[in-house]
Amino acid sequence: MTSHVVVGGCGFLGRHIVRALAERGDEVSVVDVVDFPTGSLAPKTTILDVSRASASEFDTLIGAAEVIHHYAWTTMPSTSNDDPLADLQANLAVTIKLLDAVKRRGGGRIVFASSGGTVYGRLRTIPVPECHALEPIVAYGASKVTAEKYLQLYHYLYGIDARIARISNPYGAGQNPAQRQGALTTFVHRALAGDMIEIWGNGEVVRDFIYIADVVSGLIALADAAPFVDGDPLIFNIGSGQGTSLAEIITLIKGELGRPLCVVNKPTRAFDVPVSVLDITKAHRDLGWAPKISLQLGIAYMVGDLTLDPTRRFSSR
Repeated sequence: MTSHVVVGGCGFLGRHIVRALAERGDEVSVVDVVDFPTGSLAPKTTILDVSRASASEFDTLIGAAEVIHHYAWTTMPSTSNDDPLADLQANLAVTIKLLDAVKRRGGGRIVFASSGGTVYGRLRTIPVPECHALEPIVAYGASKVTAEKYLQLYHYLYGIDARIARISNPYGAGQNPAQRQGALTTFVHRALAGDMIEIWGNGEVVRDFIYIADVVSGLIALADAAPFVDGDPLIFNIGSGQGTSLAEIITLIKGELGRPLCVVNKPTRAFDVPVSVLDITKAHRDLGWAPKISLQLGIAYMVGDLTLDPTRRFSSR
């Protein structure tokens, strides 16, 4: 049995990770700023604003946990350019405080959820490998890159076992459409409600969509992996490896519901890269991981979940 602390464990990604770890018999503690009931899956939940927590509070939070999962992030790509300083201060302070706590206790393993959709910027290679230049065009991506650099810095200086997952565009039941992060999730929610769906641009923007269960299996594979022999931090793309346009997403949702949707096109946004697709060859080779759920099947699962319960907090698979 492995012990884990999931910082951001009440969020979309964190909740699903907590459930998967608990179901396999691991010991899991949750830290978050909101009081979201995780039930018996996470018997220890600490509600704390980690952005304001003291060094001693961080020491207590991580304790002797073998794996620290860092999934707490307060901003979104679509709004981060409105206040880059706030984006930086709110998120990087937590990352450094976590790293300092791990350093003080003498080391440990930390898994960080980065953003495969924003850290690379405009792609020169499609699908994009992990060795691609990091040239984000939104503050969200810039702060994620900076967090990655601090993880690598603490790895090289203090031997912290840093692991970075560059995740594409996750979707599934439990993702909050009100946060306007996750185009596919937003589209499905609005389609089920009979509301208008807004698409920025002509629908030709291409993204890499991955079902939440596949994200979870990828993150757990990364958390479980042995450190590389050469000592470098573990950095992996976690995505489907396939690109789908927003227009194609609309077609798939329409087909699943069996009725037309109300769609309106809005002006293109400057920070939207035209194509974002991740190369997942490295994760398949070194972690033995690959996504299992096709986009069409994932949409069917999500529609089924939300039809049964529009407020559902977990995907059923």
